[in-house]
Amino acid sequence: MEASGNVEVDIEAHPTAKKLVNRCREFFAEVDNLTPGKALEEKLNRSYGPGTSFYDDISTYVRSGLHEGWLATTEIDGPNYRRSKICLPSAETRYFSITSVYMNSEDVYSGQYHAHPYGEINCVVQVEEEGSRAELMGMQGWQGAGWTSPGPGTHHYPQVRGGALVALFFLPAGRIAYNAVPGMPQPLSE
Repeated sequence: MEASGNVEVDIEAHPTAKKLVNRCREFFAEVDNLTPGKALEEKLNRSYGPGTSFYDDISTYVRSGLHEGWLATTEIDGPNYRRSKICLPSAETRYFSITSVYMNSEDVYSGQYHAHPYGEINCVVQVEEEGSRAELMGMQGWQGAGWTSPGPGTHHYPQVRGGALVALFFLPAGRIAYNAVPGMPQPLSE
């Protein structure tokens, strides 16, 4: 994968990656007309959270992808902060991109500050299946296994604490911006 992040994972070369993308396509068909934000985050944690077939399948594919070596392979800030673009937006993904971010830190660690022009949907998968304390900071607070969904125009540092996790994030139209500045006001709807 090139450092630019524009190259997709070769899903044909990795059967688990293909399963992951196909399962995500099913999910996108169910959420493509919903707007990221607090209400969607609540719905996702209620209807697609841990213990549901979707979440459990995605978690299995994510953990397998780490083990197989195709998921979150590009180091951003050393081996404990990596990502890879699994799929670019297309008609088949209802114009969502799929990117994996691996973060690992016991203490609070902050990644690259960024904004979500059209919002973001994050599936938070703890790397350790049992006993993990790993959490991702969302706009509504810390989230362990489950979902965060920052609304359109929000911006933040991705933050992790308590161990290793993967944030499998889905961006409408693949839109993400790195020109936001900490301290800028958040939109009224987060």
